[in-house]
Amino acid sequence: MQKIKTFLWFDNQAEQAANHYVSIFGGDSKVLGVTYYTEASPGEPGAVMTVEFRLAGQEYVALNGGPQFPFTEAISLSVDCESQAEVDELWARLTDGGEEGQCGWLKDRYGLSWQIVPRGLSEALSDPDPVKADRAMKAMLGMKKLDIEALLNA
Repeated sequence: MQKIKTFLWFDNQAEQAANHYVSIFGGDSKVLGVTYYTEASPGEPGAVMTVEFRLAGQEYVALNGGPQFPFTEAISLSVDCESQAEVDELWARLTDGGEEGQCGWLKDRYGLSWQIVPRGLSEALSDPDPVKADRAMKAMLGMKKLDIEALLNA
């Protein structure tokens, strides 16, 4: 059992969001359990209260808590991508119904912020040649979806 889990507050889309994320990340990603509001709880009895799910080995809990606390960019989920193909696929699937941001950031259809990060980014930004590192930073700042080759060639 994972000691620390990320807890995500949704209005009323916890189950849809969890199923959506599981469909995107596949592999060992899955819904682990669902709890329902009861007569004694503040939600509508029988409605989904929480959904526990796993994405790429990391466990999360999604709560249908109501509209009081929407997501902000202050919290994001960062995904380490091995290839440009993975960046492209995740970007397309997570921005479907959402919106693109700058520098590899996006908001999905539920308003949750993600960072889709190619493995080459850190290498490009920390190049021992400060001129090359500055060019990579400038290139990144001009991008929405990150392009590994363009960053490494900057």
